[in-house]
Amino acid sequence: MKLSFCVLFLFFSPARYFASAQQKNNIKPNILWITFEDTSPQFIGAYGNADARTPNMDLLAKNGVRFTNAFSTGTVCSPSRSCIITGVKTYSLGTGHHRSNIRIPDYIKGFPFYLHQQGYYTTNHEKTDYNIANAKDFVQQTWDESSGEAGWWKRQPGQPFFAVFNFMDSHQSRTMTWPYAQYKKEVYDHLTPEERIGDNDFSLPPIYHESPEMRKQFARVYNSLKKTDNEIGALLQRLDVDHLRDSTIIFLYADHGEGMPRGKTNGINYGYRVPFVIWFPPMYSHLSPWGKAGVVTDELIDFEDLAPTMLSLCGSKVPEYMKGRILLGNDRSPQTRYLFLSNDRADNGPDLTRTVTDGRYVYSRNFMPFEPEMRYIRYVEISEIKQQMREDYSKNLLDSFQRTLFYARPPEMLYDIANDPWEMHNLAGDKQCAEKLREFRDTLDHHIISERDVLLLPEYATNQIPASTTLYEFRQDDKNFPVQQIYKVASLSGFRNVKVAQQQIDFLKDNNPVIRYWAILGLRSQRPGTLQKFKSDIEAAIDDSYPPVAVTAAAIVYDNFKSQKAENILKDAIGSSNMDIALMAINYLLYAEDASPFVETVRKIKSSSDNYNAKAAANDFLGKLNLVENDAAHEAE
Repeated sequence: MKLSFCVLFLFFSPARYFASAQQKNNIKPNILWITFEDTSPQFIGAYGNADARTPNMDLLAKNGVRFTNAFSTGTVCSPSRSCIITGVKTYSLGTGHHRSNIRIPDYIKGFPFYLHQQGYYTTNHEKTDYNIANAKDFVQQTWDESSGEAGWWKRQPGQPFFAVFNFMDSHQSRTMTWPYAQYKKEVYDHLTPEERIGDNDFSLPPIYHESPEMRKQFARVYNSLKKTDNEIGALLQRLDVDHLRDSTIIFLYADHGEGMPRGKTNGINYGYRVPFVIWFPPMYSHLSPWGKAGVVTDELIDFEDLAPTMLSLCGSKVPEYMKGRILLGNDRSPQTRYLFLSNDRADNGPDLTRTVTDGRYVYSRNFMPFEPEMRYIRYVEISEIKQQMREDYSKNLLDSFQRTLFYARPPEMLYDIANDPWEMHNLAGDKQCAEKLREFRDTLDHHIISERDVLLLPEYATNQIPASTTLYEFRQDDKNFPVQQIYKVASLSGFRNVKVAQQQIDFLKDNNPVIRYWAILGLRSQRPGTLQKFKSDIEAAIDDSYPPVAVTAAAIVYDNFKSQKAENILKDAIGSSNMDIALMAINYLLYAEDASPFVETVRKIKSSSDNYNAKAAANDFLGKLNLVENDAAHEAE
């Protein structure tokens, strides 16, 4: 995400700034947002990592307000940014699936549009990636300038500014996906010998196997952050040279959690929690409800709060569709007890995870738990560290926890971050935590229904709504989207027993195709012995008129009962002109015990499709069978 600044009374003496409280309130602050990529707090010096070399970030934190409970609303770039720019959660707007080009209502604006109306000069340097349709027009309407040259320096004299700068050097591409030689050229070689972090100069998180190979890869995180910190320092120096530091509020944060395997794309604390700092100049210290320099707060905030906070801070009315809190100033909102977060498809890897946290505990509900945390996502699979992890797994080098990352997930995960920062001990089955589990489960269930989570629809359905409406509006009509009935079935998904399976079988007879979809998707997670009891009902579902039901049923039947008819349906689905259906079929087969009959069909889509996600899934499929080299995918973020 990016950052902005407001510049006022540039040529006045500092004494003018402190004349009176009334004058302070009449001066609009400059605002600078500094965002960087794919980083969890654990890797920043100010958050207690003695091995990190992030002096510029640390100094801002030391002299500002450091948040320990700040969260991205998603774990991947474009969904996260869609919430930041609109102030609307992705499961309301429909923008949760990475790069899904979703139409949004005309009245939902990029929030800098409103800042411009208050006289602000708004700039974005330079990343957008907002995950919405008509992106060019949206960006043009949102910003005075969005480009690699944008900054506060083109404003009118005395005009306040909101400026965003996004630094890419901690992005997943640099830390893991680029070939090592490219990382060395673009990151490592830009650091002095004194700045470089060696392979043995840090503590390796215990979720990764301790080895020289892993250390070589993980050192990239520290060196990429060091280069990022250098660039942040250069930007702050320019702010000082332009004599703007004393009139600018600075926000510093990452766009979501850590980009390394198990963080980004996974709906757990490691994917959501971000470093977040606000620095106030003395001129605006009265706007901080937390106190002055050196403050650490455990107040819960997430990215839904940023847009309404900026509008309120700069004197604009907050639109009704923005439900986040106002964090600063006289109109500050009451603190919240919970935050609600979400994770959906990342590139070619589908998912649907919903999360609630109170800061200490993080509860995540996995609605597609048949896919592991180390699921196939092409942009991750081409990385050396992911290949090393798969190799270590195949050679039985991983410890008992590290191996679980390749297993099907549990439907519920509950982690006590205070005592388990790396989320290695799931408390969902702990009897002593039963009450806490029930509290979070009930809270999340209520939120999903009350907010009418539109991504309960399969992506096939979200892409077929009438052009006359948007997902945001479509979900508000119970005739279109009977969320309570749908969630009644979806809430069963992942629980593995005969009683639940019987309910899912019964729902396969419902008239609503989305209810039937959730019934069969839930059966996808049931154990083979349970599925055998309902073989005839599941086999019948492969003739369902709704493609997502038929394809999911065919995947279950093929994998468990080796049906030729199911195999043929899956082959037809892979070759479908509807990319949602093709992607669904290939992704199911990525986790099939024997996918060899589908090799030629998948090769055809790899060679003929121009859809990135379908081609990526095909490459993952063939790579799993050792039938394709690890060809580089284009940078996905």
